[in-house]
Amino acid sequence: MSAPHGKPASPFRQPRAVWAVAFACVISFMGIGLVDPILPALASSLHASPSQVSLLFTSYLVVTAVAMLVVGWVSSRFGAKRTLVIGLSIIVVFAALAGASGSIGGIVGFRAGWGLGNALFIATSLAVIVASASGGFAGAIILYETALGLGIAVGPLLGGELGSISWRGPFFGVAVLMAIALVATIVFVPALPRPAHRTSLSAPLKALRHRGLLTMGIMALLYNWGFFTMLGYAPYPMELDAHRLGLVFTGWGLLVALFSVFFAPRLQSRFGTAPVLYVNLVGLAVVMAVIAAGVHTPAAVIVAVIVSGAFIGINNTLTTQAVMLVSPVERPVASSAYGFVRFIGGGLAPYVAGKIADATDLSIPFYLGGVTFLLAVVVLASGHRLIAAAEAQPQEQPAARVEPIGATAERPVLVAVGAHDGAAATVDAAAGLARDRGATLEIVRIRETRVIEELAIDPEDEQDALAAVSAHVDRMAAGGVAATGAVLISVGDHAAAGRALAQYASQVGARMVAVGRSPRGPLVQFADGGFTAALTHAAKVPVLLIEPDREPYELSTAALVDLRNGTA
Repeated sequence: MSAPHGKPASPFRQPRAVWAVAFACVISFMGIGLVDPILPALASSLHASPSQVSLLFTSYLVVTAVAMLVVGWVSSRFGAKRTLVIGLSIIVVFAALAGASGSIGGIVGFRAGWGLGNALFIATSLAVIVASASGGFAGAIILYETALGLGIAVGPLLGGELGSISWRGPFFGVAVLMAIALVATIVFVPALPRPAHRTSLSAPLKALRHRGLLTMGIMALLYNWGFFTMLGYAPYPMELDAHRLGLVFTGWGLLVALFSVFFAPRLQSRFGTAPVLYVNLVGLAVVMAVIAAGVHTPAAVIVAVIVSGAFIGINNTLTTQAVMLVSPVERPVASSAYGFVRFIGGGLAPYVAGKIADATDLSIPFYLGGVTFLLAVVVLASGHRLIAAAEAQPQEQPAARVEPIGATAERPVLVAVGAHDGAAATVDAAAGLARDRGATLEIVRIRETRVIEELAIDPEDEQDALAAVSAHVDRMAAGGVAATGAVLISVGDHAAAGRALAQYASQVGARMVAVGRSPRGPLVQFADGGFTAALTHAAKVPVLLIEPDREPYELSTAALVDLRNGTA
């Protein structure tokens, strides 16, 4: 059997609507990085103290935190496109006003408005890209991750270049670029249907009654306290101009993006969410201690800040993943509740750090930030069992059950099906395997919650997934095949979905697990970190690759290498 030679759709061949929103995402992710290189210049030009300048973060983040409570209510009533346009419009207006302001108080106030616009934009941008993408959900995610990486990495560089001309440059730069994105969004993004379910204003606050969500929120609050203390005050002891500060934070941003997208999922799959977070938070505490001890040594501060990007990238992704693992409420509500708590910590930290620095020494806020990272470890430990239990036990939504016809229900043959044209043929081929062995066929679909840095999204509606599995089961029953169905929930990347299926196979005592060819091509399907590779490594029963009119092929580590190279 040889691998197919057809090429899957490129994630970068997308309609103009997707590119318009992706461009806006790049500018949005530049947000904080654009401002950081000009903090010393702002203090000097406007005769403000570092603690006064730090209020740029406080006003922005506190308003963002409060806005997180209402973004679900707004988007569920106005629709994704209108919410997106409102958010972009607010950013354009308030970024321009901040650039035109002549006082630190004015800039602080206008940054608050900017925070409101950014909350509305971020809450809906990923959903709009996913809804508009022609390359499927996987292609949309790749594009969004690319926008994330570009924004985080390029933001400080652009901020440093514009800031070296004038401290007003980054503000006006954002206003112009976001205005272009706003026009493109209005012109190219089609009207999207409003959600069938409206979110209430009280839903995020009510969600915090759940212990797991509240625990992860408090942990994130403490983490953000330390993170924004560093971000708000590290530029001062570096003693660099705006251009060089931009280069430093570009190095930091590159590490944030790389470790968030590529390294965090692999560390999580090998060691588990909680253990990686423990080590990561302790690492951040050490970094803060180095900055505090070397606050009068610019080189030490520069190196420590750049290195911190790796820890921050991992933490952003895995903290969001932990929230989604333990949260019993809808993903958007969980995101809003979690965002509210964590941004409160990020908003208060720079203000408190400034007061402490004014009263004592610049090193003290960094030591305090290190302590908050260690306190976050303690809070995380209190919820360790919840995270471990969620990772060890796949979450199942029963989809459809049909009583066995002439077969035993014990040790079923599992077949994984996705949302693509070849799913029915894969189920039919797996039904033949089950019939030959006198076993029940279990049709399984996995609803993946993808986590990208600090955002999470479900690609498929719960009812759509249940309906799809039920349709397969009904079709099998009509043909006299004993079949049952289930929908599993996984949080993370495609590898997490593969491990969830392997766990479920052990749980139900499956004879084997069957999978079909991925429409995304063999390179993606059989690559390390892919669904099939993770399933094959984790499963305790045989994993078969099946295709209509071909003999089933049992996968192994060696087979994965062969298939990845296009031979078998």
